[in-house]
Amino acid sequence: MVEIFKTNIANSMQAELVLQLLEEQWPQYMANVDLEDCDRILRVESDSVENEKIVSLMHLHGYACEVLN
Repeated sequence: MVEIFKTNIANSMQAELVLQLLEEQWPQYMANVDLEDCDRILRVESDSVENEKIVSLMHLHGYACEVLN
C-alpha cells in the first residue's frame, strides 16, 4: 500500500527530519519526500499506513500535511 501526502516541507533538512520522525514511529515504513513536486509529496509505503497518525505527527511538528486521493 502506498499513501501520498501533500506537505509544506521546504528543504532537504526538513525532509530528513520528517523521515527520521517517521522511522522512529514506524520502522516498517518506506518513506521519501519529493521536493521537486509542487505539492512537496511525502510517499509512505507499507502493508498498512496510518494516515491520521502521520498527519497528526506532521502537524505536531509544525508541518502542513494532508492525504492526496
